[in-house]
Amino acid sequence: MHNPDHDNKHSSLAGLALAALGVVYGDIGTSPLYAFKEAFAGAHGIDPSEAHVLATLSAFFWAVLVIVSLKYVWVVLRFDNEGEGGVLALTALAHRVSSSPRWGMLAIGGGIFAAALFYGDAIITPAISVLSAMEGISIAMPNLERFVVPVTVGILVGLFMIQKHGTGQVGRFFGPVTVLWFVTLAAMGIASIARTPEVLRAIDPRYAIAFAVETPHLAFVLLSAVFLSLTGGEALYADMGHFGARPVRLAWYGLVWPALVLNYFGQGALVLREPVAIENPFYLLAPDWFQLPLVGLATLATVIASQATITGAYSMTLQATRLGYLPRLRILHTSDTERGQIYVPSVNWLMLVSVIVLVLQFRSSGALAAAYGIAVSGTMIITTLLTAFILLMAEDRLRIGLLAALAVFGLLEMLFFSSNLTKLGEGGWLPMALGAGIFLMLTTWKEGSRLLASQRGQIDVPMDGFVKSPLPDVPHVFGTAVYLTSEPSLVPSALFHNLKHYKVMHERTVFLHVVNEDVPRIDNDDRVDVTQLGPGIYNVDARFGFREEPDVPAALALAAKYGLELEPMTTTYFVARSSIVDGPGQMPHWRCNLFAWMMRQSEGAATYFKLPANQVVELGTQVML
Repeated sequence: MHNPDHDNKHSSLAGLALAALGVVYGDIGTSPLYAFKEAFAGAHGIDPSEAHVLATLSAFFWAVLVIVSLKYVWVVLRFDNEGEGGVLALTALAHRVSSSPRWGMLAIGGGIFAAALFYGDAIITPAISVLSAMEGISIAMPNLERFVVPVTVGILVGLFMIQKHGTGQVGRFFGPVTVLWFVTLAAMGIASIARTPEVLRAIDPRYAIAFAVETPHLAFVLLSAVFLSLTGGEALYADMGHFGARPVRLAWYGLVWPALVLNYFGQGALVLREPVAIENPFYLLAPDWFQLPLVGLATLATVIASQATITGAYSMTLQATRLGYLPRLRILHTSDTERGQIYVPSVNWLMLVSVIVLVLQFRSSGALAAAYGIAVSGTMIITTLLTAFILLMAEDRLRIGLLAALAVFGLLEMLFFSSNLTKLGEGGWLPMALGAGIFLMLTTWKEGSRLLASQRGQIDVPMDGFVKSPLPDVPHVFGTAVYLTSEPSLVPSALFHNLKHYKVMHERTVFLHVVNEDVPRIDNDDRVDVTQLGPGIYNVDARFGFREEPDVPAALALAAKYGLELEPMTTTYFVARSSIVDGPGQMPHWRCNLFAWMMRQSEGAATYFKLPANQVVELGTQVML
């Protein structure tokens, strides 16, 4: 009997797999543009002889099989944190299952460092992807080669400029365009393999093994080029929360993996026939009439790959902010239905400047490939270690087998990382330096915030005790004082500073707590809740949806229906602010200055909540950390 629910289930799975193609596989899907070529290019390139081509293809095939098809798609996708993936989600899971605080902190440190390395990768991916696509112009129309860099910069500027409008509409086309891209990769590969079928011998791993035994030095250097075929593997796990493990697996095994293998082998077959084609084997696979359309399709594919990386940087920033590793930044939501679609202006413009500097400095995908890989391979190693740590803490019946597999994965990734280190002097230092700098900033903000909270905690007083024990000897003055508070159960520190300096209270005191809801917008009827705590003392909860920019004065005007009418001209907003000063504190002098600088970059509460500038009083203390 026909079951319509069964059809709907498969239809939904196929739809999610199609959507996953555009988001998850953009990075790894554009690797054929430059990965195979780099094995034979540059100062460390090997000679494109038949033996070397077969050994290289064999290494590509088995590396993708072991690291992506087995490690990520089959093993790591098992370890989700309540449906979410990615190194930060894995870090939180590792910390939760840890039986020792010391091991838990070590897991957090590793995860945060991997997240920092991600930013190093995030600025290289758009540059190398779009640049490698535009280099097809020099093959299709050699007289236009001088326009490759300017056109690349123009495309990247346009890509970052449209981010503020959101990617929801564009995202609808990501899946179909990526399907066309992978079908094209496969078709070009099949056509070339049909002319030189002996290239399929490279599936035999003995070609790669023999090459490694006979010329270990060349094989070690080759690994850094082989790794370029794996650089999008981490995205499989990072984006599983958007689609789930099954659609990601279906898309990989059903289309992505076969298309990549066919294209790499097609490029190898071409080089076997025409060794000079190693100049750009990807574009030379295409017939002359198709080279220019292929440049256009490759450009779309690389823009999609870049979009996924940019979105990942936004998401990583949001997660880091929520976990307390970054100060409050301006984050805009660009969709009424998807909470995850966000735009972070400061990150967007910093990435744009960094990417353009990279393009202008390196000027070719080959030169950029030298800087690519170190950060990603470092992240992969940390992912493997965190997964092994979780397995050790768990009682999985497959634990021994999975640990043995992870040991193999980790060994291979250490080889890839070591090989990539040979590129440090050619630009590989850049993502590592960037990652180390960002890691320092993330941990400095976390530690500084902890010390600051510790000092504030010394003067915290429970709200219940404050309300029940009024201060009869403190005079009351005309007007309303609004104190912003992040914790309604505690008296805001700004009130204590006010009492300390002015020794008065207003005739009405309002404690305002802003609540961020998981819906796009809140109706005005549900905007505020007012509770009277005592004579002249009120608590107000103001709720805002994630698409709304909090407007505190407008929300307080709605409190009138609860009997709390505020006269705008007699209302003063008190905001607590701490400033960091030099002194014999617990943090080194230079790190204290870094934390103080980061505090100054944080968006101020007055601006964030749209408070009238002439009615805001900032009360704070100087703190030695």
